[in-house]
Amino acid sequence: MRHRRHRHWAVAAVIVLVAAWSWLHFSNRTASPNADSTPPKTAGATDSVTISDKQATQVHVIRATTQAFDARLDALGYVDFNQDNTAQIYSPYQGRVLAVRARAGDDVKKGQVLFTVESPDLVQAESALISNAAVFDLSSKILERARKMLVVQANAQKDLEQAVSDQQTAHGNYLASRNAVKIFGKSDAEIDHLIATRTIDNTLTISSPIDGHVTARNIAPGTLVQPGASSPAFVVSDLSSVWVVANVPEDEIARVRMDQPVEVSVNGLPQQKLHGTISYIGSAADPGTHRIGVRAQIDDPQHQLHPQTMASFTIQTGAPTPSVAVPPDAVVREGDGSMTVFTTQDGRRFERREVRLGLQQYGMDQILAGLSPGEKLAGNGALFISSALALQSQ
Repeated sequence: MRHRRHRHWAVAAVIVLVAAWSWLHFSNRTASPNADSTPPKTAGATDSVTISDKQATQVHVIRATTQAFDARLDALGYVDFNQDNTAQIYSPYQGRVLAVRARAGDDVKKGQVLFTVESPDLVQAESALISNAAVFDLSSKILERARKMLVVQANAQKDLEQAVSDQQTAHGNYLASRNAVKIFGKSDAEIDHLIATRTIDNTLTISSPIDGHVTARNIAPGTLVQPGASSPAFVVSDLSSVWVVANVPEDEIARVRMDQPVEVSVNGLPQQKLHGTISYIGSAADPGTHRIGVRAQIDDPQHQLHPQTMASFTIQTGAPTPSVAVPPDAVVREGDGSMTVFTTQDGRRFERREVRLGLQQYGMDQILAGLSPGEKLAGNGALFISSALALQSQ
């Protein structure tokens, strides 16, 4: 019995020893590969990469050049009518439109009739003129007769004086009535004809005050019109020049000056650049956008620009500045937002270098810092170098 118990303890001890050895052996095997698979990092190992001859065929090595970059400010804007050469035409008196003589899109001349209005105010003014003209004519005849009778002592001096007073009053009323009719646009010849024929013309003609293009018509025959209406009856604009209006951020407005050159492009004329100068700078910023309006006048004799269309607005704010330049595909934007290029000496080993970008003009990026003229770097294929470097650092 005792011999059997000792044998059981011996078997148990062997089992424990085997289990301990197995655990130590397993721990050593699983720990050692991790320790051996992580090579020590060397200084600069993640900033350079060497590629093979075959891989080098995918990378175009170029040299950084020098290019003059314009000192300019870009902004979005729109084309507008030249308000200095635009007339909003209202009816000066209340009435009903009798006829419309022009349509939207027509070219009109200064003095050309746009529409006619039947005006009760004109009828009243012409009636008063005819009446006052008759009174003035009669008072003048009475005065002439009084003077003749005084010569032959057929009446008293006071009768002549009364005749003079009546004639002067009638003359004043006549002139006032004549001017009242003239306000309606009637010429002196038309007024003289009105008095001679004693015929009332109730038609008021509204003419264009300028040469231009009819850009809007808001009336039709039968429309009631009156002074101070919310919208004009006609809008006529001289389209030989237009305004281009842009909104500049308030922190950039200090760079803008009057008479600075402006280059304008519109979607409808993608291959054409239009030129003008700054003619107006706003005096206050929009409280919602914190931008300030600026304006340039552009000559457009061919009427190619259409008001209210979008326009790209480039203001020349200074003289061109020579700077280091590289093609846009030579610059890689990193995940942290930094901009990098990959320089090389032999076209095989490339080093990452952070740069600071400026303008992008004429198909080139301006390098403000980080690169010198003449240095070799990866052009087309820089993104491949960046990917190879990222794989190497994993």
